[in-house]
Amino acid sequence: MIWGMSERVIAACDGASKGNPGPAGWAWVIADAEGAEVARWEGGPLGTATNNVAELTALERLLTATDPAVAMEVRMDSQYAMKAVTTWLPGWKRKGWKTASGKPVANQELVARIDTLLTGRSVEFRYVPAHQVDGDRFNDFADRAASDAAITQRSAGSDLGSPQPPPAPDTVRSTVSRGSSGGAAKAGAPSRRRAPGSAKRTLNAKFPGRCRCGRSYAAGESIAKNPDGWGHPACAAAEPAEA
Repeated sequence: MIWGMSERVIAACDGASKGNPGPAGWAWVIADAEGAEVARWEGGPLGTATNNVAELTALERLLTATDPAVAMEVRMDSQYAMKAVTTWLPGWKRKGWKTASGKPVANQELVARIDTLLTGRSVEFRYVPAHQVDGDRFNDFADRAASDAAITQRSAGSDLGSPQPPPAPDTVRSTVSRGSSGGAAKAGAPSRRRAPGSAKRTLNAKFPGRCRCGRSYAAGESIAKNPDGWGHPACAAAEPAEA
C-alpha cells in the first residue's frame, strides 16, 4: 500500500535487553493505510547492549526505513527514548552535548543520528504503556519482535517472510483460576500489601516481565502499576531523570 504525501503513517518501535546490559534487539512496525493491521515490520539483533540503546536503535532504524516525505505517528513505550529526542535534545545541544549535571550525554551518537533523521520531517511521538492486555497492538507487536530478536539474535521481518513474533511472556494478564479451596480466584488480583514507603497497591506477577528500570521481575514477585506498565514497586512512582 502506498501512502500519499498528505497522509500520516502509524508506526511503532521498541527495544529489548535481557539483562540490561545483555542480549538485545530492536524492532519497528508500520501499520496499513487504514491503521488497522501491520503492513511491514522488521527486527534485528544488537548483541550485548542496554535497554536504552535498544530503544534508541529501534527508533533510528524506523526513521531510516521510512520515507521522510510522509508524516508519521510513532508509538513508543520508552519515556527515556521519547524524552531524549523531544525534550532533552535541545538543551544537550546548547550545552555542547552535556547533561544538566555537566556529564557527557549517554548514547550521543545514536541521539545525534536520530536528530538528523528527524530534521525536516513531520513526526508526532505518542507514548503508550507497555505490556498491557488490550494495549496498543502495534507497540505490542514491536515489543514481541524486539524481545524475540534479543533472545534469538536473528533478523526477522515481513520482507524476509518471517512469521509473526511469538507472544511475550511478560504481559500482565488478568485470568481466572481455581484456588486451592475450589472457589474462583482471580490470578494476579491486587493484594493487600503495599510497597514500603509507597501508596501503590501491589500484586503478584502472573508472568515474568521487565520493569521500566530495565531489570526483570519473576513470576510470583510483587509488582506495582507504573506509567509504563508494571514493575518493581520502588520504581512505580519514579519518573525518568534527564540522562
